[in-house]
Amino acid sequence: MTLYLPRTTTSQITEALTAERHSVGGGAMNMVLTLVIVTDEADHYDAVRAATEAGREHPSRVLALIRRDPGAEPAIDAEIRRPGTSGPGEALLLRLYGPLGEHADSVVTPLLVPDAPVVAWWPGAGPVDPAADPVGRLAHRRITDALRSADPVKDLLERVRRYAPGDTDLTWTRLTPWRSLLASTMDQPCGWITGAEVSAEARYPSADLLVAWLSDQLEVPVERKVSNGPGITGATLISDSGDISIERLDGRVATLSRPGQPDQKVALARRRAAEALAEELRRLDADEIYERTAKHMTTLLKTSGAPA
Repeated sequence: MTLYLPRTTTSQITEALTAERHSVGGGAMNMVLTLVIVTDEADHYDAVRAATEAGREHPSRVLALIRRDPGAEPAIDAEIRRPGTSGPGEALLLRLYGPLGEHADSVVTPLLVPDAPVVAWWPGAGPVDPAADPVGRLAHRRITDALRSADPVKDLLERVRRYAPGDTDLTWTRLTPWRSLLASTMDQPCGWITGAEVSAEARYPSADLLVAWLSDQLEVPVERKVSNGPGITGATLISDSGDISIERLDGRVATLSRPGQPDQKVALARRRAAEALAEELRRLDADEIYERTAKHMTTLLKTSGAPA
């Protein structure tokens, strides 16, 4: 069931939520967190769908703040989706007109679940300093996606300069399968690693983060190569016993090659937003590995002479 409240107020929304909760016997009381999505009309459908999928693993109250017409008179149109309508938790779609879009924290605060952690997610172009953003200040974790900007690498670097504990970016989360596979290749004897290479399409920040992670973890030089994509297409560990390479040209299946062993096919599909979001919702503490890697990436790009 979906309840529509055009031209409403936060107090009326709260009253409607309380009535809905009583009618279903609990509602938000079983939610593990509140996920606040800051988006626009063009992106909200995909963002809410991704949050709904992630909510099957992390039951959440989803607050989607959809900014509309900044020149209009201040107003709120609310859409309340009961638990079970679009996932295990409540979903509130709030269309904010006029200056309310710039002061979304005043709308969000009365609707937060008491004692539940808050996660803020900007599925499109996010703020340069998420921790200083009005909604970001309310959140324990702040998730951005540099890949959605016009210049993804520059966008990510700007945020890294202003990093605060709790910040993260989906360009990092998309790397988890690559990092896991690369780490597993060294579970077997592989010789002494002397260098590495990463191939990916140009201006793809996940590749620069993977370069930084390998450089930091292995303490070896890592070369960044440009390919036709999609995304990251290959990674190679150079050792004195022969190269270990992972090549993925179709964005779905990779070929793992090791010295003296037959090639192996490995599932390595590009991650969807819902999968990356679900991973980020598993932790509410600061991601120290991301912080260390992102700052190391900044250092490497400055050393190489790339714009940083």
